[in-house]
Amino acid sequence: MSHSENKGLILGIMAGAAGISLVLVWYHKIRKSEATVNLPAFLDLRNRFHYVGLQNEIHNEQGTVMALEGRQLQILEKLNGLLLSVEELKREVKFLKEAVPKLEELVREELQGKADVCRISPSHRATRKRRAETACGATETTSSEEADSEGGYLTAHTDTEGESEEEKGWISSPAASEEKETELFNLLQQVDSLHCGSDDDKKESFRKLLEKEEKYGNHVGFLWRLVRAFGDMFEMTTDVEEKKKYVINGKIVAEKAIQMDAMSADSHQWFAIMCGYMSEFDSIQNKIKNGYLFKEHLDKAIELKPQDPSLYYLNGRWCYSVAQLSWIEKKVAATLFGTPPTSTVQEALQNFLKAEEMHPGYSKYNYVYLAKCYKDLGQRSNALKYCDSASSLLPVTNEDKEAQKDLEALLLTLQL
Repeated sequence: MSHSENKGLILGIMAGAAGISLVLVWYHKIRKSEATVNLPAFLDLRNRFHYVGLQNEIHNEQGTVMALEGRQLQILEKLNGLLLSVEELKREVKFLKEAVPKLEELVREELQGKADVCRISPSHRATRKRRAETACGATETTSSEEADSEGGYLTAHTDTEGESEEEKGWISSPAASEEKETELFNLLQQVDSLHCGSDDDKKESFRKLLEKEEKYGNHVGFLWRLVRAFGDMFEMTTDVEEKKKYVINGKIVAEKAIQMDAMSADSHQWFAIMCGYMSEFDSIQNKIKNGYLFKEHLDKAIELKPQDPSLYYLNGRWCYSVAQLSWIEKKVAATLFGTPPTSTVQEALQNFLKAEEMHPGYSKYNYVYLAKCYKDLGQRSNALKYCDSASSLLPVTNEDKEAQKDLEALLLTLQL
């Protein structure tokens, strides 16, 4: 029972006791004047309490008064006992509050030993950072492999491999043992490498992450990689129900990651991507709603990580999709949200150009969308130029294969 409930109960009992006292005083006063007065309904004890000794008619006035006084004493005795219990409970709560911090310290020392609770030295952190940078460099050599999405205003492998700031902060926590730190670091490096491999490698990465979710589910760097793995599984399966399951679960994990650290660019980025994936299954209403969420979290990711070309590619996809919205979709958006999302092909073009500038040859699909933008703007020669650039990159990932289909269709329209 909470403090407020105890207080309410006590005040209620006190009010009841006081009410009985007032009734007794009133009763004696009436008897002295020998007047006959009917009790008001809200004070009629026959309608309020079914006490032994109160009958349909009061035959013995003195006996009734004694019964009421006896009942009052019983209530006061119970009230006194309740107050004593509350005081005892308060003392126990105070004792527990003082004991919990000490208990936590004792448990930690028992399980880990004082020697294990230590900070990572600067040189040790530097070594790990160098390892992460090496792994990052290895995964960025093939830009085409960074794309792994299919449609909507979605896309692609869009994370910065390596150890993020929140990971380093978690790993260097004094409460974490060296063994746990090393295991997590190795796990993250391993799943990053598997993510850039074959479909079987991506499935293995997903399995490993699910296996360790209970252990590392409070670490942001682990969580956004798990969301990325849900995205991989979404891309690889062709079953619609399985796709829905992966994207729904991925979105839930991404929300958890953002709640844990609102400054994690990767978490915002992958939440946006999950919103984009949802557009494949949603009604027009939910598709537009997820479009707003996509843009909101993508903008936050760009603010936190402006050096990542994949974010501008994503932004370009969103701008291009919004520029292509149908009349009915714009009307629905205006009805639901007051102002529909707005963008232009020119804005989309600028984002695709920025991604290409930051990372030349970023992806096959980036070239295809550059060609689409120039075609829509009436610049046929530039469109053909970027079609040639797209053709020079062999299709490797699922998104590359989708890009190849779009490229072939686009070339047919440019040749007319």
